[in-house]
Amino acid sequence: MKSSVRLFICIVAWTIACVCANGATDYSNRVLFENSSSQKAHYYSFTKISTPSSLAVIGGKLPVDTEHFLSAPNSLKLQWTSRVNGGWEAEVHAYIWRNRVVDFSGTELRLHVYSPTGIAAVDLPLLALRDMDGNFTRTVTLANFTGDLPAGEWKVIRVPMARLQTASVRLFHSTRTKAVILAQGRADEREHTLFVDDITFDSPRARSALQAVTGVRAEGFERHIDIAWNASKDLTFARYEIFRSIDGGAFKQIGTQMPTLTRYADFVGRPGVHARYEVRLMGTEGNPSAFSAAAEASTKPMTDDELLTMVQQASFRYYWELAQPDSGMTRENVPGNDDIVAMGASGFGIMALVVGADRGFVTRTQAMERLLLITSFLAKADKFHGAWPHFLNGRTGRTMPVFDQFDDGGDLVETSFLMEGLLAARQYFKNDGVTGQELYRKITQLWEGVEWDWYRKTPPQDALFWHWSPDYTWFISNRLTGWNETMITYLLPIASPTHGVPGSLFYSGFTAEGVKGHYANGKRVYGIELPVGKGVGGPLFFAHYSFMGFDPRKVRDKYANYFEQNRAMAKINETYCVKNPKHFAGYGADDWGITAVDGPEGYVPYEPRPDLDDGTIAPTGAISSMPYTPEASMEALKHFYRDLGGQLWGAYGFRDAFNQQQDWTAGIYMGLNQAPQVVMIENYRTGLVWRNFMANPEVPGMLAETDLQH
Repeated sequence: MKSSVRLFICIVAWTIACVCANGATDYSNRVLFENSSSQKAHYYSFTKISTPSSLAVIGGKLPVDTEHFLSAPNSLKLQWTSRVNGGWEAEVHAYIWRNRVVDFSGTELRLHVYSPTGIAAVDLPLLALRDMDGNFTRTVTLANFTGDLPAGEWKVIRVPMARLQTASVRLFHSTRTKAVILAQGRADEREHTLFVDDITFDSPRARSALQAVTGVRAEGFERHIDIAWNASKDLTFARYEIFRSIDGGAFKQIGTQMPTLTRYADFVGRPGVHARYEVRLMGTEGNPSAFSAAAEASTKPMTDDELLTMVQQASFRYYWELAQPDSGMTRENVPGNDDIVAMGASGFGIMALVVGADRGFVTRTQAMERLLLITSFLAKADKFHGAWPHFLNGRTGRTMPVFDQFDDGGDLVETSFLMEGLLAARQYFKNDGVTGQELYRKITQLWEGVEWDWYRKTPPQDALFWHWSPDYTWFISNRLTGWNETMITYLLPIASPTHGVPGSLFYSGFTAEGVKGHYANGKRVYGIELPVGKGVGGPLFFAHYSFMGFDPRKVRDKYANYFEQNRAMAKINETYCVKNPKHFAGYGADDWGITAVDGPEGYVPYEPRPDLDDGTIAPTGAISSMPYTPEASMEALKHFYRDLGGQLWGAYGFRDAFNQQQDWTAGIYMGLNQAPQVVMIENYRTGLVWRNFMANPEVPGMLAETDLQH
């Protein structure tokens, strides 16, 4: 009875936290710039200079300053000299992360500025805005909206949006602002320095009293301290602010967190650091709350085994703490559109949930309750001949065609990733009493309801097809043929007890048997034999997604031993980065992991070959290869954490990607990339998820049907 009460309290607390967080000020609709994830120069800034004027830049971008800021840990440094017949311009762009909807609805633009020596109003820059469609406003002088700036004091400049009139041929849309432009004003021939922080779109509000943050707690790891707190019930604050005291010293602001998140990672860089932390709210009108009670912790030396658990637990929290509350499903990315949940990422998250329960990150009862929420949602959500779409609205269960209008139906690949996770969970929890049996029944109903055979088209083809739409039928008509991530999308239909397909489809469809040079490779890349796949084998996630549940150890067919195939892909990836043919910064034996990811310019299916490589590394690439290359993957993990942790380590594990060549770090976490680290580390350590997926009663028949030896 007591455990049931504790569980109820936990579920209610989690639900309240999510609801309160979602009710807070919408960060995406307010903030154009708050902090830069770049170390030297802000990646999302652009400059132009015409002599004899000057503007301090690094690689054509605005420098990042860590000594002066309003919201820690940095601001932008604007240092210029305006001269006659010269000019300069600096643009600060919004970071358009995946699925971000640009909808700045405030009635005024606010720039927070600081001058070490003071600047007369008449010497301040000009200002203009440009929207997502390239339309722009007339320039205005900041002097119209502020007096002289005093020395050594942060000031807010408020520019009413009504004062920014369209200057382009087409109408400028302020809600779709892409860039804030600062440009040369009066040519006074003097050097000025201005630090700019917190560029936001707001509407004036009364300065209401904010409640103090409660429940602050801290936990020390090897080189960082994790700080968490209870979600605030206030609905009009701008951010959380985190303050730290080292060894009894004064408290100083070290970071901020958006209103939707209640966790922060403070990377202090070494073991043996003792720190105390306080957290407060900052209102949109610059009105702070009182400080929380302090929490304290110390960093400590950690073994390799402890480091692995640390990475697993931090990445697991993405699926536990940031799940969409109505459905329990995994959000595509955070920050992002809070309503979009992804089927594949949710399947991976379910496998991470199995690991979390086994490692004690949550109790088995908590994990099963979450899975009951997920399966109940899936049973009622949109399905198309039993297959779910790529994306659903987590509140309503309705299809969300995120990519284009034709992607509004069933997605067989995403469904297979989802089912891979559900079947692993079905086996893992099946003996957990009444709840485990209920979960087994619900997953079985979902599993048996997928009409895999429908996706052969009519009349039946010798392959499976990725999409079907009730409105556009087979318009996309993407035939599933490997080598790629879709092996599991053939294995599960062959295993299906209700809507099965013949084992021969694996060869006629996935391997495209008979098509010369399509599947089999056999060549050596950097001296490493690659059994299948074109070129270098493809992005590294090909070796992960189908093999998070399906155990490739000792699995072979006429083409490959699939464990050795995946090991070869990982070793080729590492070797390419060691050889580093394009001489990118950072690349080496401990800095590798090239795979499809959102890079500096958006999504790219990166591969370890010069024409598909721009210097972007995804930590999930190397770390999720742990079963194949344990020593090299561990070296990469240590390097990412110990040497680059200040840049890469965040509240939910490693950031999605980084590019040292371009001084860029992703500002998001991706649902597809955190869970593989949790699961594949565990498969390396104990084989847990492999063992449970392979123990499903349908698997032996599938192996026999395909002649896959195990």
